[in-house]
Amino acid sequence: MPAYEHLFLENQLCFALYTATNAVTRIYREPLRKWGLTYPQFLAMLVLWERGTHTVKGLADALQLDSSTLTPLLKRLEAAGWVSRTRDPGDGRIMRIELTAAGKALRRPVAAIQKGVACRTKLPEAEFVTLRKQLHALAETLSGAEVSRAVQASDRPAPFHPRG
Repeated sequence: MPAYEHLFLENQLCFALYTATNAVTRIYREPLRKWGLTYPQFLAMLVLWERGTHTVKGLADALQLDSSTLTPLLKRLEAAGWVSRTRDPGDGRIMRIELTAAGKALRRPVAAIQKGVACRTKLPEAEFVTLRKQLHALAETLSGAEVSRAVQASDRPAPFHPRG
């Protein structure tokens, strides 16, 4: 085994996730362009279609983004006529995001895009669902994970324990 084999690009989980994410995002790009949506805008619309009216903060939390990142995206969705942004009457600091009639109607034609993406993966449905669940579980685990002091203090790789 070569020295530092664990540092080879092909052995990096982060790189495998990065390349897979880029490939999936590219598959979404063209069909979303037909509707004038970017991939991040599509994600915001998914939350609104699923959960209804949201505050900017609630939407940012759902998408795991900063509110400051989300605001320009929401302004573009509003300019396109898909959402409306209104101040909360009880607290003017809170901005509410609501789908317009056009935004609600967009759900049906855009729903077909997901089926196309799932098909392009060439994964059987059960494997597709399993992979998605595994990725959600990994994200949840890592969002609360702390880097071990032993790994930080050592130049040796941490042992791999898939079952934790």
